[in-house]
Amino acid sequence: MQVVYPHCCGLDVHKKTVTACAITPKGKEIRTFSTMTDDLIQMADWIKSHHCTHVAMESTGVYWKPIFNLLELEELHIMVVNAQHIKAVPGRKTDVKDAEWIADLLRHGLLQGSFIPKREQRELRELVRYRRSLIDERSREVSRIQKVLEGANIKLSSVATDILGVSGRAMIEAMIEGVEDSRKLAELAKARLKNKKGDLERALRGLIGPHQKLMLETQLKHIDFLDEQIANLDEEVKERMLPFEEDLERLDTIPGVGRRTAEQLLAEIGTNVEEQFPSAAHLCSWAGMAPGNNESAGKRKSGRTRKGNKKLRATLVEAARSAARTKNTYLSAQYQRIASRRGANRAAVAVGHTILTIAYHLLTRKENYIELGADFYDQRRRDIVIKQAIKRLESLGIKVNIEQSA
Repeated sequence: MQVVYPHCCGLDVHKKTVTACAITPKGKEIRTFSTMTDDLIQMADWIKSHHCTHVAMESTGVYWKPIFNLLELEELHIMVVNAQHIKAVPGRKTDVKDAEWIADLLRHGLLQGSFIPKREQRELRELVRYRRSLIDERSREVSRIQKVLEGANIKLSSVATDILGVSGRAMIEAMIEGVEDSRKLAELAKARLKNKKGDLERALRGLIGPHQKLMLETQLKHIDFLDEQIANLDEEVKERMLPFEEDLERLDTIPGVGRRTAEQLLAEIGTNVEEQFPSAAHLCSWAGMAPGNNESAGKRKSGRTRKGNKKLRATLVEAARSAARTKNTYLSAQYQRIASRRGANRAAVAVGHTILTIAYHLLTRKENYIELGADFYDQRRRDIVIKQAIKRLESLGIKVNIEQSA
């Protein structure tokens, strides 16, 4: 095979050690380094001493990140490769042979690197992902409060939509302080919940013990702490997103996509999507939102989507379910049409695929979203819809005459 990169290095990365194999026209040399920062700096100097221009390593958990960060500063061309694409021959697997195999594949140009964004976007991505983790943790803590209330036979969630709204929060705090009279607790209702005082009195009549009060107090403090940290991250993300305000506003026009969802999309794919993804289909495949190809002997088998970018995929599915609840929109009509035949989960993935495609075109064309309407699909298939409706009515013994309305 033709040698593409005469000076290259392959790295087999582990938690405590890194095995490096440098291949040059003079020969092959293998060394093992520790993953401590000082040793990684020595490894970078060793790689440069062999005049290596390209370095490849597996995307092993998070262990590749410190190595990538250090080698990035040395202006080397670094490839982080999917481990499934470079599996060695079974039965011949050692750390040394893995490093040799990676270096050999890289030398002949048989590796394709994964998408690793620039340092600024990586930092933004980490902030946005951590904020998402805190929001998820807050949701879990709210569920724990609901579990404690149910254990005390207090059915607040059966009457109030949000148990941590203004009214629900005041009632829970009163319970912690020792108020047990359901009528007094119901008097704390605010706004529209005042109209349900009778139901609230019945729902708040329970037996809450000292340990449950302690748990509720601790959980409320935890939620307050999480709210504070989420607000701090919001401010930091907002400041870093200032250069992309126009792109955020464009994405915000898509049904089901709010400000936070738009920030997550930009953090995962960036704004210069054309540089990394030549088409919207390429981007959807990378995100794991496109169906797979699995055909053998003329038969099409399971075409389930691959894992892709899990964070981006979860964001798109959440946006799709939100878009499904909008009224008179193309995305909601698409969701309902697919869900009736294929189920809610497949419909969510399909609508998420559409949202990502729309986002790609909005970012590349610098245009705002144009709503097509809930009847767009039927209008495109107007003649087919009419024929199907007539055929179904005639099968029931009904004669149909068609007249065009004014």
